[in-house]
Amino acid sequence: MNQAKTVFSIIVPTYNRPEKLAQCLQSFVQLEYPRDRFQVIVVNDSTEISVETTISPWQNQLNLTIMTQPNSGPATARNTGAFVAAGKFLVFTDDDCTVAPDWLQNLEKRFVETPDCLIGGRTVNALPDNIYSTASQQLIDYLYSYYNAIGDRAQFFTSNNFALPAEAFQKIGGFDTTFSLAAGEDREFCFRWLNLGGRAVYAPEVTVYHSHALTLRKFWRQQFNYGRGAFLFGQIISKRGAKGKRQHPSFYLNLLTYPLFHGSGIQMLLITGLFLVSQAGIAAGLFWEKKIFVEK
Repeated sequence: MNQAKTVFSIIVPTYNRPEKLAQCLQSFVQLEYPRDRFQVIVVNDSTEISVETTISPWQNQLNLTIMTQPNSGPATARNTGAFVAAGKFLVFTDDDCTVAPDWLQNLEKRFVETPDCLIGGRTVNALPDNIYSTASQQLIDYLYSYYNAIGDRAQFFTSNNFALPAEAFQKIGGFDTTFSLAAGEDREFCFRWLNLGGRAVYAPEVTVYHSHALTLRKFWRQQFNYGRGAFLFGQIISKRGAKGKRQHPSFYLNLLTYPLFHGSGIQMLLITGLFLVSQAGIAAGLFWEKKIFVEK
C-alpha cells in the first residue's frame, strides 16, 4: 500500500457483534470516496471470538486489515488500530454504526479548512422504533446541543464518529486505557485534547447511523457504566491537577425538559421518564465506582 495516498484510516473496535460488523463494513463499500485513499482496520477485542468469517466477504472489496487483542475494552482496541494506521487522518467509528456515503468526502472538506483539528460528526439513531435507543440518542443530542453550540469551539464528541490527524493522536498518547468500559474514554480524550491546546470542530454533515438495540435493562446498564466512567474521569483529571467544570443546575433542568421540545405524544413522556432513569443510573454507577475506589 502506498502510504502517501492513504488519506484516511478508519478504526473499528469490535466485540462479538458479527451481524452489526457486517453492516458496518458494507457501508464502507458504499462510500463515495476512492478506495485506494482509505483503509479499514478492524480490531477484534477478543482472542476467543473469531471474526475471520464475518469479514471475509469484504477482504477483496476494501483495503481491510484485521487485528486481534485480548479483551481489554474499546479504548485499548482503538489504540491498537491507530498506532499501526497508514492514513494521514484517523477516523473512529463503532461496529454497530453504518456511515453515510458522503462521510469521508465531508470529512475531507473539513480537514482542508482546518487540518489540525479534532472533527466530530453527527450520530443518528437508526432504531427509531426502539424507545430506549431513542432516549439514549436524545441524551447525546442534548449534550451536543450544550457542549457544541458554537460549532468551531466544540468540547465533546462521542468516539463513534470523530477524526483527527494521526500524528496529533500519537503525540497526545491516544485514548486513556484506564477506561476498560465503553464509558468516559471519549470524554477524557476530548478534555485532554482541548487542555493541550487543540481545537475541536463540530461537523453535523459528517453522519453515522447508530444501531444500538437497547432494552430497559441494557439502558440502565449503559447509564450505570456512564456513571462509573464519570467517576474515573474525575479521578484522572484530578491527578493531573486539572479541574472539571461543575454544571449549573440549569444544565440538569434543561436536560430533563429536553424531550418535551423534541418529541410528541406518549413517546415524549416515556423518553422524559427514561431521562430520569438515566440520571438515577449515572448516579448509581458513580457511587458504585467511588465505593470500589475507597475500598482499594
